[in-house]
Amino acid sequence: MQDRYGFALSTAAARDAYLSGVDLALSANDGAEEQFRHAIACDDGFALAHIALARTVQLRSEAHAAKAAAQRARALAKGLPHRERSHVAALATIVDGGNAAGFAAAQEHLKAYPRDAMVLAPCTGVFGLIGFSGRAGREAELLSFIAPFADAYGDDWWFQTAHAFALVEVGEIARARLLIERALAQFPRNANGAHIRAHAHYEAGERAAGLRFLRDWWRSYPKPAILHCHLSWHIALWHLALGEAAQAWEIYAAHLRPGASSGPPINTLSDAASFLFRAEVAGETRRPELWREISQYAGRFFPAPGIAFADAHAALAHAFGGNAEALARLIGRAKGPAADVVSPLARAFGAFAHEDFARARMELETVLGSHPRIGGSRAQRDLIEYALVACLLRQGYIAEARGLLAARRPLGAHPIAGLEGAQV
Repeated sequence: MQDRYGFALSTAAARDAYLSGVDLALSANDGAEEQFRHAIACDDGFALAHIALARTVQLRSEAHAAKAAAQRARALAKGLPHRERSHVAALATIVDGGNAAGFAAAQEHLKAYPRDAMVLAPCTGVFGLIGFSGRAGREAELLSFIAPFADAYGDDWWFQTAHAFALVEVGEIARARLLIERALAQFPRNANGAHIRAHAHYEAGERAAGLRFLRDWWRSYPKPAILHCHLSWHIALWHLALGEAAQAWEIYAAHLRPGASSGPPINTLSDAASFLFRAEVAGETRRPELWREISQYAGRFFPAPGIAFADAHAALAHAFGGNAEALARLIGRAKGPAADVVSPLARAFGAFAHEDFARARMELETVLGSHPRIGGSRAQRDLIEYALVACLLRQGYIAEARGLLAARRPLGAHPIAGLEGAQV
C-alpha cells in the first residue's frame, strides 16, 4: 500500500481516507480534518493519520488539540519503518513549536525522502517555516530552498503550486504563471493554485482579470475551507481598486470581519485590518466601530506578542481602534526574530491614526528595506508601503510618492484606488 508519492504505508484499512485527506490538505480544500479522523477511526494505530490531523488543526490555531494529536502520533510511531518514524518526528517537532527546530527536523527528513510532500509543505509559502523565520532575504531563501526539489516532484500539481508562489514572491511572474497554469490544469479545484494565480494577477496589476478569475472560482469554494477568508480579501481589494466600494464592503461584512470570517485567526486579523486600512487610504471614511471590533479580536487571539505578522496587524487595529494601552504594550513588549521591525511599525501606525504624518513617515522609512522579515506576501505587505505613500502625499511630497510607487510597480498597475494617476 502506497501514497501518491510512492511511499509505503503501514495500513490498509485507513489508506483511502488518509490519501483523500492529504490531497484535501495540500489543496487547501475543506474536509481534510474529517478524512484524517475517518482514517483514525479505520485504524487508530496509524500514526501518519494522527500527525496529519495534528498539522491540520494546528493550521486552524487549535494548539492544544494539535499537540495532543502529535503526542499520540509519536507514541504510535516507535515500531514503524524509518520513513514513517522520521515523518512523524519531523511534523511533531513542527507542531510542538519553534521554527528553527521544526525546519531543521524537516530538512533532515527531506534529505532521505524529498518527495514527502506533507513534510515539505510546512517549509513552503509565506506563512511557512522560512516565511515566518524573521530572516532577511527569506523570500530568495525560500526559492533557493524549494527549487532543487523540482526534479524529485516532476509534474506534481502540489509542488508546482508551491514553487509558483516562491517565484511570485521574488517577482518572477512569467515563470510562476507557467507552473500555476499547469498545476490548475491537473487539479482545477486546487485552492492554493487559485490563490497563487490571484497573486500573479495582483503583482501584474491585472485587477479586472484577477477579479473575474477569482470571483468565478471562489463561488463554489465552501466557506469552512481554510482559504475562504483570504480569497475573499483578494476579491474585496479588487472591487475596491476598481471603484466598486459597495461590493467591497459587502464582501467585508459577509466574509472578512470577525464573526463573519471562517478563516484561521491570523487571516481574520490581517485580512480585516488590511482591508479597512486600504479602504481608508483609497478615500473611504474611517469606521471606528469596525476598527474597535478588530482590536478586540486581536487582543483575544493574540494577547502576547511573538508572531511578527500578527503583531503588525494587531498594532494597526489597536492604533485605528483607539486602544492606546494595547498599542503601547505591544510596542514595549515586541518579541521574536522580527521584533525590531514590529515596534517601529506599531509606532508608525499610531502616529498615522492621529494624523501625525511626519512622525509616521519617519518610522515607516526605518523599516522600508526590512519589512519582509515580518512574513506574509508582497501583496499583504503593500499596506506598509502604501502607508508611507499616503504620508508623503498628505505632506505634499508628490515626487517622492511617485518614486516610491514606481520602485514597487509601474505607475498605473497599483491594485488600489487613490494611489495612482492624477492623484499621485
